[in-house]
Amino acid sequence: MSSRLEFVALARAPGANIRGLCRAFAVSPKTAYKWLARFDAYGQEGLQAQSRRPLSSPARACPQLEAQVLALHALYPCWGSRKLRALLPAQDLPHPSTIDAILRRHGRQIQGAADRTNVACKRFEHEAPNLLWQMDFKGHFPLTDKRAGRCHALTILDDHSRYSLCLQACGNETGATVQGALITTFRRYGLPQRITADNGSPWGVRAGDGLSRLEAWMMRLGIHVSHSRPYHPQTQGKDERFHRTLKLELLDRTGFHSLPACQAAFDLWRERYNLIRPHEALNQKPPVSRYQASGRPYPEQLPEINYAPGDHVLKVRPKGQVTYRGHLVFIGEGVAGEHVAIRPTEVDGIFAAYFCHRQIRQFDLRQNP
Repeated sequence: MSSRLEFVALARAPGANIRGLCRAFAVSPKTAYKWLARFDAYGQEGLQAQSRRPLSSPARACPQLEAQVLALHALYPCWGSRKLRALLPAQDLPHPSTIDAILRRHGRQIQGAADRTNVACKRFEHEAPNLLWQMDFKGHFPLTDKRAGRCHALTILDDHSRYSLCLQACGNETGATVQGALITTFRRYGLPQRITADNGSPWGVRAGDGLSRLEAWMMRLGIHVSHSRPYHPQTQGKDERFHRTLKLELLDRTGFHSLPACQAAFDLWRERYNLIRPHEALNQKPPVSRYQASGRPYPEQLPEINYAPGDHVLKVRPKGQVTYRGHLVFIGEGVAGEHVAIRPTEVDGIFAAYFCHRQIRQFDLRQNP
C-alpha cells in the first residue's frame, strides 16, 4: 500500500514522467493508470487489493444439484464423491471433482475418507454367485453395558458380488453359534459350492490334518471347505475389506448396550450395504445388482454318505476312534458319531480314512496294536 501511495503522489506531480515511474516501480503502464483511476474515484481505499472472484460463474453447479449433493452427504457422511455421484439422477451427472467442490464450499468433510493411494490395480473374483463364500469373525468389541459382555460379529460374504449374506451379533465364537447362524443363512440363500475360512477355532483344528465338527457338518451338506494360509489374510481379502467398511461406517460411530440392539443396527446397516451403497469394484453398483440366491436348497435332514462298495465303513466312537483289524485308530473328534471309509493305500499295511470325499488320516497297521 505504501508503494502504491508513493507512486500516485509522484505521478500526480506536475510534469511527472509516468513511463519512467512505471520502470522505477516495476509495474506496467496498464496497472499504473488503473491505480490512478481508482485513486481519483475512491481515494486511498481504491488502492486496496481487489477480489479476483468473477462477477458471475456460469459453469457453477445449479442450486438444485447442490441441494441433492448435500442431502446425500447428510445421509451417507462416509461415502466419497464417486459413490454420491452414483446415487444422483442419471441426467447430466457432474464430475466427482464437482461434488468435492460443492462439499468443500459448504464446509462438509467426508468422514473417515479412505486413502486411495493403494487401490488394487487387479481384482480376483469368481465368475458367478455362490461359487465361494468367505466367512470370518470381525474382532470382538465391548458393549456399553459391561454385564452384557462383548459382541463377536460373524460375517459371510459372497466372493463374486460382495453381497453380505450374514452379519450376526454373537456372544461367542463357538461352533454351535456359527452353525446356528449358517443354518439361518442357508435357509434364506441356499447352499454355496465352497466356503473358505481361517485355520482357527471353530473352523479348523490345531493338528491341521483332521476335521472340526463344523467342517464335517458342512461337508455332509456337500459344501467344499477350504482354509486360508496361516498369517495370510489376503486369502479372504474381500471379507477383510468388508470388516474395514463396517468399522468405519458403523462400529466407530456408535455403541451398543446389548446384543439385540447391536443386531438391530447390523440389520439396518447390512440392508444399506447390500441394496444402496455403490461398490467401486462393481462399477459403482450395489452388491444386490450381481447376486442371486443359490439353486441348492438347504436340506433339513443331512443326506446319507455314499461310499464305494469296496470300502470298509466304520462308525467313529465319541472320542474319535475306530477299531480296525484289532487296532485302535484315532480318526478325529470332529467326526465322532459319523461313518468313515477305510481304504488301503499303495503301501502294504498303510490305510487311509476318508470322510465323504476327503482323506482325513492315514495309519500304519504294521506296528504292534
